[in-house]
Amino acid sequence: MNILSSLTNRIFFASAVLTVVAIAVAVYRVNVAVTAQAENELRRGLEEAGTLLEEYRTRMFEHYAREGRLVADLSNMKAAMTTDPPDPLTVEPIADRYQRQIGCDLFLVTDPSGAVLAARGRLKTDDPAARLREPVADAKRGKETVSLWPYTGGVIQVVTVPSFVGAEFVGTVSVGFSLDAVTAQQFQRLTNSEIAFAVNGHVEASTLTERYSPQLETLVGMEGVRVIRLGDAEYVAVSRVLPLQANGEGGTAATGPTATALILRSRTERLRFLAAVHRELAVTAFLAVMATTLVSYAVARTVTRPLGTITATMREMATTGDLTRKIALSSNSRWEDEDARLLANTFNAMTDSIARFQREAAQRERLSSLGRLSTVVAHEIRNPLMIIRTALRTLKQGTGHTPDVEGAIADIDEEVTRLNRIVTEVLDFARPITFDLAAVSVNGLCEDAVRAVGSEEPTVAVRLDLARHLGEIVTDGERVRLALVNILNNARHAVLARTDRSPDAARAIEVVTRSVASGRVAIEVRDQGVGIQPDDLSRVFDPFFTTRRTGTGLGLAITRRIIEGLGGTIVVTSRPGYGTDVRIELPATS
Repeated sequence: MNILSSLTNRIFFASAVLTVVAIAVAVYRVNVAVTAQAENELRRGLEEAGTLLEEYRTRMFEHYAREGRLVADLSNMKAAMTTDPPDPLTVEPIADRYQRQIGCDLFLVTDPSGAVLAARGRLKTDDPAARLREPVADAKRGKETVSLWPYTGGVIQVVTVPSFVGAEFVGTVSVGFSLDAVTAQQFQRLTNSEIAFAVNGHVEASTLTERYSPQLETLVGMEGVRVIRLGDAEYVAVSRVLPLQANGEGGTAATGPTATALILRSRTERLRFLAAVHRELAVTAFLAVMATTLVSYAVARTVTRPLGTITATMREMATTGDLTRKIALSSNSRWEDEDARLLANTFNAMTDSIARFQREAAQRERLSSLGRLSTVVAHEIRNPLMIIRTALRTLKQGTGHTPDVEGAIADIDEEVTRLNRIVTEVLDFARPITFDLAAVSVNGLCEDAVRAVGSEEPTVAVRLDLARHLGEIVTDGERVRLALVNILNNARHAVLARTDRSPDAARAIEVVTRSVASGRVAIEVRDQGVGIQPDDLSRVFDPFFTTRRTGTGLGLAITRRIIEGLGGTIVVTSRPGYGTDVRIELPATS
């Protein structure tokens, strides 16, 4: 048996092979790209950390040098230094205050001979007078001196500034900060890297353990980035020479050994995420292959399953005679065959049309029966109404009626009129409409309808916005006028029903006429009434549907029959609480 003879199997094997090859290539390329990117980011970050350390150290030393010059030029410091003989007890309080203000690690004040008058700061050095011998000699010539003082555990970078009273040299002020373990830890937090300081090739301070110092010393003075293994971890390292530099007005001298900063980042730690990436890629590849296996089988099944469903549905229709039966489509239509889905949708659209035709036929039959019944009932009601009206006329002609009787006569007359109107509307709805076509003015019909509605109390202002260029159209003017009166009456009742806020008195109801495309005219009636609820909007043209207690629910039904019978359209839009718009479009010729 040939397993590839089945279409399902061919699709299955082809999809699986393509997926495996594609995923293998993708995993390889991703691994290479991610690894290269991580290496580049690590090296770039290390270079940036080295530059950041150099800039920060330079700015910090420039700050200390600038503060030292300011202190050396202060009058109280000069006054303390020029006591005769120089008194350390006078200088020390002043030096202590300025050392705390500057925040330096070392603060020294000497007299003109180089004797130390005050020494403050967290660092203590052996024989500072000897270390200051050369800087003091340069200071007498008006030069600042920058020097490095190695000591156990680090190195101090010191700037020595001369102090003059006029042309007389009165002593020096030396300000220094240390490159030691404390400073290394500060730079470690700043650069997120391991830091080591070396002087003349010997590591004096480091954030790493002391046992790695011999290996770190091999990195001093190297160029570029180098990889080094320290214990179980690999590091990338860069070396930065820390030049002696100060910007003094009287010139700068630099003395002492050379300092170097080593910046290291753990390559093992930074690239550890790659192992997780590789693992995730392997798991993803396996899951993708498994998913492809299932999907390819499902795709193969979608080729024939929809056709089988369509065939089964058509067989049931032929057996049961139910012409409205539909084909059930899968909720996940992406997996269905496009041609089969199109066939099923077309079939369902056909059954929807059949069902709609059946509903409309049943509705027409019900309305026809209702119309015949309404005609009989209306005629039976109208005869007693005529008798009541005749009797009421006789009562009106009588005299001497009490006020109660007069009121009862008025109520009976009003109710008889209302019942007669209802009977007329029912008969108008029940009987076929015949149209008497003639040339009429659209604007004239609107003005007549507004006058007819305006005679009723209480009155509501109606604003006319009529396009004066409109000519006459061929239609049944009386029927259109009746339709407009029905719409305006509804608008009037909607405006009077407002209780939340008063509408704009001048624009409570607007009647607008316009010429539209294709040789048609539009009439719009806009009101600022209570509006129509969304659930009721779709039923406003249904016979006998009304939201008013005294309404019959036939006004808009008759209106639509008139407008559509004349070849026009009528559309109602509404916003509850804001008002309703009714738009009628009529052809210019019928």
